[in-house]
Amino acid sequence: MTATPLLLANARVIDPARDLDAPGAVLLVDGRIAAAGPEALNQGAPEGTEILDVEGAVVAPGLVDMGVTVGEPGAEHRETLASASLAAAAGGVTTIVTAPGTDPAIDDPALVDFVLRRARDTACVRVHPMAALTKGLQGTEMSEIGLLKEAGAVAFSNGSRSITHAGIMRRLMTYARDFDALVVHHTEDPDLTGAGVLNEGLNASWKGLPAAPREAEIIMLERDLRLVALTGARYHAAALSCADSAEAIRAAKRAGRDVTAAISINHLTLNENDIGPYRTFFKMAPPLRTEDERQAMVAALADGTLDVIVSNHDPQDVETKRLPFAEAADGAIGLETLLAAGLRLVHSGDIALSRLLAAMTCNPARRLGLDVGTLAPGAPGDVVVFDPDRPWIVDKQAIRSRAKNTPFEDARFTGRVLHTIVAGRRLAT
Repeated sequence: MTATPLLLANARVIDPARDLDAPGAVLLVDGRIAAAGPEALNQGAPEGTEILDVEGAVVAPGLVDMGVTVGEPGAEHRETLASASLAAAAGGVTTIVTAPGTDPAIDDPALVDFVLRRARDTACVRVHPMAALTKGLQGTEMSEIGLLKEAGAVAFSNGSRSITHAGIMRRLMTYARDFDALVVHHTEDPDLTGAGVLNEGLNASWKGLPAAPREAEIIMLERDLRLVALTGARYHAAALSCADSAEAIRAAKRAGRDVTAAISINHLTLNENDIGPYRTFFKMAPPLRTEDERQAMVAALADGTLDVIVSNHDPQDVETKRLPFAEAADGAIGLETLLAAGLRLVHSGDIALSRLLAAMTCNPARRLGLDVGTLAPGAPGDVVVFDPDRPWIVDKQAIRSRAKNTPFEDARFTGRVLHTIVAGRRLAT
């Protein structure tokens, strides 16, 4: 059924893909953007168009989150594609890219097809799967990259498991290059990390917990960047957290390598002190770093070294989180709070709003080769409407995700999503 034409009037229209930030309107017709910006009101609208006065709110492309873990298949009690999409809609995310670390791992074309069919039947936002780089994410046997891409995988990752064997990683990058496939890698050397659960430093010593050195991330990243230079692969660092990692990406870009990098919203807005008295909802991989590291990563986002912000949405249930800190699982949910948490950086003056939105819209879309993330005429009608100044408090009971392991429980945010629109249709937020 075709969506009714919709005009979002009296808006502040921001489209980082077109360097647009101006008062105006956005017109959606047949599920696509018909016009967006100051000129949108001048060309008229089809008969029967629904007019929604957004009263000065920001209208921007729907967010694209390429860092989402979903429990389906295998762990539906944590999250399904349906529940993840409801959480996404609540947070203004209109496209999610799912990690392959399910049970079984997404390492077969039939499983890529399963995710796409389940998403088509149950999800209210767009869903694109990443496929596994290696069979079963074991890091030893390569997956069929060509067949998986043909089945619909938009990128290739080994989930939260880094590939430690440099020879295998070199072959993977070579094959990926031949199929023009994007390699997305979590850079954390498990041998250096060991049993570490906190950032190595005084905080870990005071808490008496095993620590993970930042070098575990930096060494793995620098190895990967050497292999990118050797193979010519397209490479994306999944979630960085250290100033030296940002410097390595900066150098690789200066050298002309086809590399990009992401950071989680948690590592941009939280530091190791937020863990407090062993609060497991703040246990993540990589671990939260020092305030100096956090500020360095915010600066790297501002200067364009870091390209993408992800939620690192990783739902965990009570059985895996309500444990002593060292035994609890890593991960936090984040789809519903991604934009609101990011706006903290805008309100503090660290990041311009257009830069923040670019890292959540056009940058990930371009890297993945998706036609979303922009309000250009003809683009899919995926839009977020939000009031950047509206205060609200995160209520655990109102979280749409099946899991409730948010580090922002009871957090006070300024900036709330008012409407999320996918293919011209308004979703419940």
